[in-house]
Amino acid sequence: MRHHLAGALAALVLLNPVPAQAAHAEHKATGYLSTQAGPGRFPLVERGTAAPIVTSANDYPGVLRVAGDLQSDLGAATGVTPRTAQDTVPGGRDPIIVGTIGRSTLIDRMIATGKLDTRGIAGKWETSLQQVVDHPLPGVRRAFVIAGSDQRGTIYGAYDVSRLAGVSPWHFWDDVPVPHADALYVLPGRHTQGSPKVKYRGFFINDENPSTGTWAPAFFGPGKAPGYPGGLNSGYYAKVFETMLRLKANYLWPAVWGRAFAEDDPANHATASYYGVVMGTSHEAPMMRGIEEWNRHPAGTGEWSFRRNPDAIKDYWRTGIERMRDEDIEGVVTLGMRGNGDVSLPDGDGIDLMSSIIDSQRQILAEEGMLGAPQVQTLYKEVQRYWDQGYRPPDDVTVVFCDDNWGNMRKLPDASLPPRGGGYGMYYHFDYVGDGRNYKWADTVNLTNTWEQLHRAYTSGVDRLWVANVGDLKNSEQPTQFFLDYAWNPDAIPLSGIQDWERRYAAGSFGTSLSAPIAEILSRYGVLQSRRKPELLNRRITLDPAKDVRTDPTAVIYDDQGNPFSLTDYAEMDRVVAEWQALAEQATRVRARVPQAWQDAYFQLVYYQVKATANLYELRRAEFTNIRYAAQGRAATNALADEAEARFAEDQALNAHYNTALAAGKWKDWQLQPKIGYGNVARYGPNAPWQQPELNNVALPDEIYPYLKRIDVPAGAALGVALDGGDAATLPEFSPWQAQSRQYLDVYNKGTTPFTYRITAGQPWVHVSHASGTVDQQVRAYVSVDWKRAPAGVTAVPLKIEGAGSTVQVSAPIRNPGIRPRGFAEANGYVSIPATGFDRKTGTWQVLPGIGKTGDGVMPVSASPGLDYRVTLTTTGPVKISALLMPRNGSLRYSVSVDGAAPQVVDAVAATGANDTTMNRQWARNTSDNVNVTTTTHEIATAGTHTISFRALDSAVILQRLIVDTGGVKYSYLGPPTSRRF
Repeated sequence: MRHHLAGALAALVLLNPVPAQAAHAEHKATGYLSTQAGPGRFPLVERGTAAPIVTSANDYPGVLRVAGDLQSDLGAATGVTPRTAQDTVPGGRDPIIVGTIGRSTLIDRMIATGKLDTRGIAGKWETSLQQVVDHPLPGVRRAFVIAGSDQRGTIYGAYDVSRLAGVSPWHFWDDVPVPHADALYVLPGRHTQGSPKVKYRGFFINDENPSTGTWAPAFFGPGKAPGYPGGLNSGYYAKVFETMLRLKANYLWPAVWGRAFAEDDPANHATASYYGVVMGTSHEAPMMRGIEEWNRHPAGTGEWSFRRNPDAIKDYWRTGIERMRDEDIEGVVTLGMRGNGDVSLPDGDGIDLMSSIIDSQRQILAEEGMLGAPQVQTLYKEVQRYWDQGYRPPDDVTVVFCDDNWGNMRKLPDASLPPRGGGYGMYYHFDYVGDGRNYKWADTVNLTNTWEQLHRAYTSGVDRLWVANVGDLKNSEQPTQFFLDYAWNPDAIPLSGIQDWERRYAAGSFGTSLSAPIAEILSRYGVLQSRRKPELLNRRITLDPAKDVRTDPTAVIYDDQGNPFSLTDYAEMDRVVAEWQALAEQATRVRARVPQAWQDAYFQLVYYQVKATANLYELRRAEFTNIRYAAQGRAATNALADEAEARFAEDQALNAHYNTALAAGKWKDWQLQPKIGYGNVARYGPNAPWQQPELNNVALPDEIYPYLKRIDVPAGAALGVALDGGDAATLPEFSPWQAQSRQYLDVYNKGTTPFTYRITAGQPWVHVSHASGTVDQQVRAYVSVDWKRAPAGVTAVPLKIEGAGSTVQVSAPIRNPGIRPRGFAEANGYVSIPATGFDRKTGTWQVLPGIGKTGDGVMPVSASPGLDYRVTLTTTGPVKISALLMPRNGSLRYSVSVDGAAPQVVDAVAATGANDTTMNRQWARNTSDNVNVTTTTHEIATAGTHTISFRALDSAVILQRLIVDTGGVKYSYLGPPTSRRF
């Protein structure tokens, strides 16, 4: 370990320090800290005087460094900066003593004299004790002691004090000020955060271009590898390491795309050691060497092939292990091999090959004296096949299971297998580059969904190593902190505790007075955002009904010019946009309450992602409405193009504020991530459907893809009529049981001259709003029914629209059932039932709040539990029942029946052909749509009340909704609105 870097790195820690702030934000110390004096309380800062911080010179460099952070943190919180000292307590002052058991002479002396009881702490992994001790050392009246079981235990203990004093883990990355306290006191008693439940916990900086890759070399200076100025240097990683430790993480996969951690700055590994961080490498980078090192210095033939170039590759791997040993790097060694560029191996995927690779790697470790280092094999994408086909790495190797890149675990340990010495790990994604589309721009995580998958993994025995792909880290703050908090102690965040966690997270940066409204915004944001990634808002994925998706991959159609949300049915696009607009308005109202000093932090952690996503939805609505209007020749076509361009300009303005004005220009060129121009094959080539466009987010209107349309509107006036539901002549059926009480028709102009119009209903009990008037460009009129006067049965009521010398007649079909409804009632040709709308249940189910696209989901807890739903149908004959499940992998078996008929058993994965092993197009559709939909057909003999019985046959089944299609279900992304329940 290169201790000579300690002085320079300690100075680097103070780069861009957070200033102490006036008391503009309400904040109270919590936990074992208080702002009020009291009996037995130890004053950290009182009446302008701070307790000195004392360490032992022979402690770990990382402990000596964190004492400096604690010093600056207390200074930022109180305006009084403590003195520091080593081995000697400044006279007349009660000190803060920070040290590691077995390493600090001060701590060990207190233990030896019986002054400090470390039972339950000593010998544990990464555990700390905070305690006020009387007469701890000769001549010392009292001390506040922070004692760690090991280096990171001490570091976590010190940072826990900083957190309770009000220092956010995100103080650097999001410019969170430190609220001011005149005094801080430690409460009496023994305090500990316990030991982590997951041994290695961390994240992967990945897909770091363009944001990190542009911003970091400019802010911290370029990398130091000759010819590679875009590398990330030790200044950048020091800030990453500090944030990790403040979040109680200990493990990092460094950035990989065009970057080599060990080479970009020779001080990078030494900096990790100095901070006390465990280094690893990603699933594609074995033996402690990033793949970029191979790309820069190809050995032998330069071919990344173990079959054809084994000697050069083994020499390459050996160098990585020698470096790990010689530089005393604490690390976890990745075993196995993938193809260069994070793809499958060019050599094939036979078990014999993988076995030979890992045997060779283990031999190198043994020859270099490093076989005892922790090792992992990550079963990423095709690598899982080896496990599925029976290959098992040596027992001491940790087997890391992976999600499917979209937050759904692909596999978990088989409970029937004997325990592994190396245990099991998990690799999870909050950011991804690949099919069905990159998602890199903003946080899109639903915490309930993440909780369920983390909980399932942990309770299945996955507790040795957890790593999350967090992209740039910044922009994924909330899911990253949730992931790490859960890894530290899953029991502290039960399902019922997610809202409490969200409030604590918000309070950590904005204080308790704003924590509830901010947590509410972020919670709602996660629900809305997880429905569909923002990058996918101009792509519709549909099925060719003439083809079998299980055997024909062309059955899945990717339409990169299709709005996934319906413009014509169920008012879906308008409803979704309204939800986003309401959330943006809520975020704006809360923004007005945020103190000025916290405005930059609020913009980064809350406002930008909410406002920019809401604006993006408005842009897409204007864009696709413009395209539709152009086909109809509406005079309003060009106004919609103007609106879309205005929304694009708003997007650019938000980005410009981020990139130039935010935090006095600190984040120059950070907000560059494309999100709008995906899919433009003509401009970006064959990978455009999923890969990011490189020129998006510059002020080019043609980046709004699909392209906007403008038309020449002729002089004069011409009548046009468009109906709710998109049918040319017939409105959707009206029913007193329907969820929507009215439907609309648009009277529009195809010319530039206004005209008068009149709408006449064929029955007096059919009412039309805006039944007459003047049309400039268009008027929306709503049709409703007076059900007290409407006759029983089905009636077709004509509606006559007159204007501009023309007449258009359309029909309004009106069904007034003659039976009494019970349960969810059929209307408009469907019954839409939320998962939680059951009338009876058997076994045990757990409600997962907000996990579905339109509400809560339910998950079985006991074996084969059931749910019964009561419905009233007016349709007889064959009906279709679709089950909307979360798009999990593996086996998703359920059964469904009507009125006690023989249950139909469905495996939702096998039935759809959504093979996550090959990650095929149906899988891409399911993950992009965030749902797995399967359908069964049932015979209804009589109209009236019926019971639908749903049974979960696999524990991974999470039901979002049931939809009964009696012949009227139209395309919509969210599915038809919830039916009325009687």
